[in-house]
Amino acid sequence: MIDAIFIGLQIILAAIGVYQFAFSILGLYRKKKKHHYPATKSFAVLVAAHNEEQVVGALMENLKQLDYPKELYDVFVICDNCTDNTAKIVREHGMNACVRTNNNLRGKGYAIEWMLKELWAMPRQYDAVVMFDADNLADVNFLKEMNDDLCAGARVIQGYIDTKNPEDSWITAAYGISYWYINRLWQLSRHNMNMANFLGGTGMCFENNLLKEIGWGATSLVEDLEFTMRSVKRGVYPKFNYDAKVFDEKPLTFKASARQRLRWMQGHFTVARRYFFPLLWASIKERSIVKLDLALYGANVYIVLLTFLMTAVMFVDNAFFNGPHIANLYGHLPVWLSFIAIAANVFTFLAAMFLEKVTYKKVYLYLVLFPIYLISWFPITFYAFFTQNNKQWSHTEHTRVVRLEEVQSKQG
Repeated sequence: MIDAIFIGLQIILAAIGVYQFAFSILGLYRKKKKHHYPATKSFAVLVAAHNEEQVVGALMENLKQLDYPKELYDVFVICDNCTDNTAKIVREHGMNACVRTNNNLRGKGYAIEWMLKELWAMPRQYDAVVMFDADNLADVNFLKEMNDDLCAGARVIQGYIDTKNPEDSWITAAYGISYWYINRLWQLSRHNMNMANFLGGTGMCFENNLLKEIGWGATSLVEDLEFTMRSVKRGVYPKFNYDAKVFDEKPLTFKASARQRLRWMQGHFTVARRYFFPLLWASIKERSIVKLDLALYGANVYIVLLTFLMTAVMFVDNAFFNGPHIANLYGHLPVWLSFIAIAANVFTFLAAMFLEKVTYKKVYLYLVLFPIYLISWFPITFYAFFTQNNKQWSHTEHTRVVRLEEVQSKQG
């Protein structure tokens, strides 16, 4: 019985791995022809901030420099339970500081839900809402790109999330490599196939009427994934804009990174429980590859957990019980096939860096430590499974003050 379960799970995991690899190949090319529209859409730019006095000023300067008619966008910074000078700095830059105090409903999702209600009660109504984090920097053409997509009919749009500090440490380099891979071989591949893209928490744009129609309602620890699931369930597929770049600050230390990723995985388990089976059933009923793809993405947290547990069980069986006593399908496959699988995975990360024209020298040196970052997802996910009911939001401290010109100059 146990052997049958193990073999069945190994077949499923292998099939999903092949599926994901095949999809990633579709991101090797990029459509470059785009239709540009006159700037007509108005934007409410929301910035979620909790004690961000060290970095919010740089973002305010950055948003003033956007290449878009100033009368068509306003900036609203959600000063959520702040105890520092975030609101003061925002006002000094002439932007709107919207102060929220609620110690019971803490976290970005709740802050956004509150701000949207405030926004909809204002005399001026906007065509779309854009969301950034306080530590971000946006490319000057960001709103132009969002305007193009909205005019073309998109209702939810995700920009290209890049890293503004990939050379600060080996962990920021690991984040950078991961995001170049995700943007190119996950997001772009799905964009090329007119599939649903997934939201990344920042650099997001929403049609205002859509938000009013379905509400925000995303208050889990991973509000971006939750809203993605809700949108796709309703038949609204988020789009990816490769040219709308936003630069995000990544944690400097492994400890801070582990804490952030633990929060992501805890929230991911919650969203997977809520949406996986409804999306899977809808994909079968409607014969929708789009909904199946997103259901699999939602279940990815369980895929990581299963892989970790099965590997651990087989290791213990071999190391302490003179195994193998448990069936291992992979053990019957040719050794060369294992090397091909490993080489294929290495190829995808290196290909993504090559295609994204990564020029950071330190990042290439840090590549030797990248496997540690990847392997660390297993214990983090394992711990997240047993603590997934912990809804306490943890703040990631941001201290890295960088200007857009510095980021662009380092990119070459």
